[in-house]
Order: sequence, then C-alpha cells, then structure tokens
Amino acid sequence: MSLSQLFVPSVYVLIAFLGYPSQWLLLQLEPAPLTKNELIAANVLLACIFITYTKTVFVDPGQIPKKKDDAEEYGPSNADGKEKKAIQSRKWCRKCEAPKPPRAHHCKECKRCIPKMDHHCPWTANCVSHTTFPHFIRFLFYASSGLGFLFYLLYLRISFLWENRGLPAYLGPSKFQIAHLVVAAIANTITLFALFVLFVRNIWCLAVNTTTIEGWEIERHRTLLRRARHFGGFLQTPDGTRVRIEKQEFPYDIGIWANIVQGMGTWNPIAWFNPFHPTPSLSTGLSFPTNDFNSPNLTWPPPDPDRSYRRQTVKPSSDPSEAFTYNDSSLSASDHLAAFQQRQQEDEFRRRKPFVQRLEEQVARDRVEQFIDNVPGDAHDLDEDDDSAGFGSEEEEEEEEGYTGGGSQSGEEGWRNSEGERLKDFGVDEDIEFYDEKDDDVPLGELMARKRQQVHDAMRA
Repeated sequence: MSLSQLFVPSVYVLIAFLGYPSQWLLLQLEPAPLTKNELIAANVLLACIFITYTKTVFVDPGQIPKKKDDAEEYGPSNADGKEKKAIQSRKWCRKCEAPKPPRAHHCKECKRCIPKMDHHCPWTANCVSHTTFPHFIRFLFYASSGLGFLFYLLYLRISFLWENRGLPAYLGPSKFQIAHLVVAAIANTITLFALFVLFVRNIWCLAVNTTTIEGWEIERHRTLLRRARHFGGFLQTPDGTRVRIEKQEFPYDIGIWANIVQGMGTWNPIAWFNPFHPTPSLSTGLSFPTNDFNSPNLTWPPPDPDRSYRRQTVKPSSDPSEAFTYNDSSLSASDHLAAFQQRQQEDEFRRRKPFVQRLEEQVARDRVEQFIDNVPGDAHDLDEDDDSAGFGSEEEEEEEEGYTGGGSQSGEEGWRNSEGERLKDFGVDEDIEFYDEKDDDVPLGELMARKRQQVHDAMRA
C-alpha cells in the first residue's frame, strides 16, 4: 500500500475529528455551551462537507469518447440547444490513440484523457475536471465555512480562558480538555488557512474560466513571447523550422456570469450551493464557446516549437551482432510485448534541452566560430554578442529559475512557472502532454476528417 492511498481516509478522519469531538468539547467549556441553533448549524455544515467531499472522491471525472458518434450517448452538447462557436482541437493522444477535445489532458494517475482537466488532486484520489469541479468547489465552500465557524467558536472559549487565567485551576477545564482544545485549534487553523487559500484561487479560476493547467499554459505563452522578441519574433523547432510566435488571448473567458454558469453546470445560483445537485453532462465538456478575440483558425494552447519532438531514425542493419536483445524471465509473453512497446514509444522522440542550455551552447559555438574565422573583436565585443544572441543577464537568470529542481533528466518539458510548478505537478503525463505538436501519430482518416472540417468551416464563413 502506497502512502497516497491513505490520503482519502485521513481526510475523512480529520473531518470527523474536527466535527464531532469538537462539539462535545464546546459543550463543556465556558463561557456557555453550544446553543441549539449552533448545534444545528454545525451539523448541517458537517453533513454538507461529507456529501460534497464524497462526491468529489467518487464521481467519475469523465472519459473522452473515441468516436464522434459515441458522444451522442452523453446527451446534448449545449443545454440551451443554441449553436455556439467553439475551438476544434487538433491534438492527438498517443496513449489513448484518440483525438483530444479542447482543454482535455492525459492524466498519469487515471491513465486516460480527462475533459477540462484542472489537476489530479491527491487528497481526493481523483481528477478535478469538468464533471467534478462543481462538487470540488462546493466542498471547498462548505469546508471553509464549517472551519471558519469552528474557529469562531474556539476563539470565544480560548479568549475566555485567557481572560480568566488568574483564577484557580480547579475552576477551569481539565488537562485533557485543554490538550483537546489546543490540538483542535491548531488542526483547525492550519486546515482553514490551506482550504481557504485554495477556495479563493478556485473562485478566481471559476470567474475567469481557467484551469490550473491553463494558467501554466498562459504563463508559458508569455515566456515564449519574451524569447521570440530577441529572435525577431521567431523560434526554432527541433528540425530547424522557424515558427512565428504571436500573442494570443485566452479564448475561453466569455464573461464572469457565463464563466460561472459553465463551470457550475447551471445558471441557478441556488443550485450552486446544493450538495445534491447532479453532475454536469460529459457532452458539455467536449467543446466550449470562445470570446472571438482570436482568429477561429487558432488553437489553444498557442503554438510552442519546443513541444514538437524529433523522431530518432535508426538505420536498419542485417548484422546479427548489432541486434539489441532483451530478456526477463519474470515477464510473460504479453508483458514482454507491452514492455517492448513502451520502450519503443520512449525512444521515438528526444527531449529538447532547456532553452537556456541551448542558448548557452549556441553562444559557445558562435564564439568558437568567431575565433576560427579570425573575426576581429575583443572580449568586450564577445560579451555584447552574448546579449544580442539571446537574453541579457537579468532575463537569463529569470529563465534559469524556470528549470530549478527539474533534474538532470528533464528537458524543456521541465519548464516551471513563477510558482515553481511544472506539468507533472498537476498529474498529467508530461511526455505525452508536452510533446504533442506533431501530426506523425495521427491516423490518416483523422487528418482527412480535419481537412473536411476546415473546408466546411471555410464555406460557412
């Protein structure tokens, strides 16, 4: 049993500990026991916490249908029946061997693509996605409210004890009650702070209609724009192709009210707080309306040259001595095949080195060529060339911070945002998600269907 399997039971234990023994304790302490209304409010909040957390844990985060016809089984794509302009994704998941709808990502823990994936939460052992986000935000709301209410009740008792600390000890609570009060206050304060910060952040994400992964993508896009400014607006792919990097606005922010309605799955504000409200339909998470700030031909996330992988070509050889063999007697025939396919997939692409490392290597090569060609210039000129070839010292330090702690095996996929987060911190399969700009793995039928869709959209326009 791994440690992560204990997270969900530990959360249930924490809820029960802060919920039930604390009520007994508050009934014993001065200045007065809990009133009837306080007991009712506490237990209603506690029930809502249990219900919403259970739904967050056990509701299916969704699975992408592999065929378009399968999506019809999940209900209508828009609850109001109105046709809205939406971005058509051109992403292909190499593990699921299926197209990925917009805002979907491949979860490493769930081992499938999740619609509108926010992150994989270890404390719920589930993905926060299009279907589970309403339950997750309700859980954060009721947990923050319940912990805040408990904090208020504990504060009244602790402040009363402090004001009367000069009285004889036999007039106060027992040692066990004091120890219980201290432990409950510490546990409640820490949990309240963590959940309230998480609640505020998710409210912001709900209002602007972004997920935590998309927040990472927005910051990544800003970094690419900053890099491209130093290279005439272009960046290179692994095969040397120059790609123009242009600013794109986040397309799914369609207004605060519409964002909240989409995220909560209903326009009824009362239903937003209903712990028994049904889960949103999966079909509503396969396409999303956009704000039309960008051209309809653009996709999100924006083009990223570093996300194109370069296939390694190996020349065939007829010499048996050059053949690679692998044998593990503990594996069955099917396991041998699965292991071989995994190694084959890992060898198909090469991770790109971090941008700063590639920049330093390019500068070093330029300096060597300069000396070989006997180009005049002193050390001061070379320093100026370093700055003109890429970043100045301040911006280079800013880039280097983006790879701190990435590890020696990390390539450009180890890029971190300003909060120190990389893609794998959200639970996604980093190799599958980052290196997904190539169409090499997309079946011919899918490519033809995309072409027909483009022609159809052009004719309608």
